[in-house]
Amino acid sequence: MQPTRPRLTPTIADVRRAVRGALPPVSLPNEGEFEPEGSASAVRRHDTAVSPSFGSQGPLVLVALSGGPDSLALAAAVAFEAPRAGLRAGAVIVDHGLQEGSADVAATAARQAGELGLDPVLVRTVAVGTAGGPEAAARDARYEALRTAAAETGATMVLLGHTLDDQAETVLLGLARGSGAASLQGMAARTALYSRPLLGIRRSQTERFCADSGLEPWADPQNDDGAFARVRVRTSVLPLLERELGPGIAEALARTAEQLREDSDALDHFAEEIAEELADIAEAGISLPVRALEANPPALRQRLIRLAVQSEFHVSLSRAHTLEVARLVTDWHGQSALDLPGVRVERRDGLLVFSAARP
Repeated sequence: MQPTRPRLTPTIADVRRAVRGALPPVSLPNEGEFEPEGSASAVRRHDTAVSPSFGSQGPLVLVALSGGPDSLALAAAVAFEAPRAGLRAGAVIVDHGLQEGSADVAATAARQAGELGLDPVLVRTVAVGTAGGPEAAARDARYEALRTAAAETGATMVLLGHTLDDQAETVLLGLARGSGAASLQGMAARTALYSRPLLGIRRSQTERFCADSGLEPWADPQNDDGAFARVRVRTSVLPLLERELGPGIAEALARTAEQLREDSDALDHFAEEIAEELADIAEAGISLPVRALEANPPALRQRLIRLAVQSEFHVSLSRAHTLEVARLVTDWHGQSALDLPGVRVERRDGLLVFSAARP
């Protein structure tokens, strides 16, 4: 049974608008052939693109649905917007099996997805390991299930329900761990298969969306469990900052993440362009000229070093190891080669030479 169509409220409109902007474009039949804008066939194509019925034949997108207010609001908005964009929309529910009654929660979420008109609706039960701690292990199992579901169904996008509040929490956690600009960038709005349309939407808005739409979200008890660092940030740290520094902290953290991502993307782009000019690929590995590395600012120099190692040996250098390599450029006094995990680096004849680590 289809739920009663909700009255359009400002909150529902905001969430739908965010989803609309994140959905992938659809190539219509005969796209690219010139036809006058007012021609009969052009009008037919325009009508087809906005017709809900066209979605039954269009590309598939999937919503990662837990049943909580964020993902449920996302699912409802996608169910409304996807057909109008010429897309089919389905849902994936991942049962981590970590809580009593988790199968019932998954079944309820699947029923809600079906009532919203999402199809297919997939429920995946996963085995959560222990590597990296409970949160990381559950996340790894969840993303593997989402990747597999997308591959099985041919979905072009998986939409995730992370909100502005989640982004702010991620930035604060990254700041506390001292893990650098990569963590302070937070979550990207789009990375390969995944899209996060709600990064500009507050959690209170998704809760209001559900209330306005007559949807009953699941309240995850782990969201109130102070054993998790993210929950402590959500329930204690952010409210404290709001009280002591004034309102708007979450929005400010999200803006910071967006600005850092823009800056980091630009530096990565410049590093890739410079590496194409400087890098010399040899049978034994890759080399970079010391003088050119020294002429670049530290942020670019260190990116060039990491990029050379990653591209040639598929090894991700830590910051400490990257700085050790950089000292062969900026603090050279005849040091011997560096033997790092997966790679050997030495300065020779004006070059920084990277080769595979010795067995």
